[in-house]
Amino acid sequence: MAFAWHAAAQDPPPPRTALRVCQDPNNLPFSNVKGEGIENRIAEVFGKSMKLPVVYYSFPQRLAFIRNTLRFKLPGEEYPCDIVMGVPAGYDQVSATKPYYHSTYALVFPKGKGLDAVKSGEDFLKLDPAVLGKLRIGLYDASPASAWLAKHNLLERAVPYKIMNPDPEQYPGQIIEKDLASGKIDVAVVWGPIAGYFAKRVKSPELAVVPLKSERGVKFDYQMAMGVRYGEREWKQQVEGLIESNRPQIQAILQEFGVPQVDASYEAPK
Repeated sequence: MAFAWHAAAQDPPPPRTALRVCQDPNNLPFSNVKGEGIENRIAEVFGKSMKLPVVYYSFPQRLAFIRNTLRFKLPGEEYPCDIVMGVPAGYDQVSATKPYYHSTYALVFPKGKGLDAVKSGEDFLKLDPAVLGKLRIGLYDASPASAWLAKHNLLERAVPYKIMNPDPEQYPGQIIEKDLASGKIDVAVVWGPIAGYFAKRVKSPELAVVPLKSERGVKFDYQMAMGVRYGEREWKQQVEGLIESNRPQIQAILQEFGVPQVDASYEAPK
């Protein structure tokens, strides 16, 4: 019996007939149902390398996204998707691959409105208190931006947005594309890929993007990986091979979408 169980455990999985991707249907710049996001584009590169079609299983990336996509399985049926294209490195709800890019939160603000000298987070904090005291700083609640403003006694200047908005039509770039562009807020502090993509998409006013370095007590920078199910070691190794062999194409996609990419100098001091 023990031998039979061991033999069954070693049976290879059935050959893949498609690259099945878990995605949010309305989460640009990462993914959408039209396949216009960073993760869609990278998935297509992988599908071409594997000579497989790419199919998507969509679910809003709110609470329990992994449970309702990568881990979701009805009795007698297959999992609807096999890979999440973007998770923080080390994310414990999945078996995370090695990272494929390193980004950070960023300041976004209109050019020509008195902030053009700001080239770093330190420059921003050194602005005249009379200027800082009038700024409306948009941020998502429970994000590193909240901790940063609190640390520097600027929380009263915060204009918070819900990170878990129940509206399926809401998308993360609205804070830039609508409220920052219209002047409802003066500055936004958002995750770098969101900052870079929507700052490029807004044509008027022209927007500046300033990547932020992590500080003691405030982590802004994150390395991003891909996620598969625990126990699927060979699949994870295959995905990591795809990341490595397609690295030039991945980098070109990230640059096209304006993703701020940073190095170890953006990590918090040890």
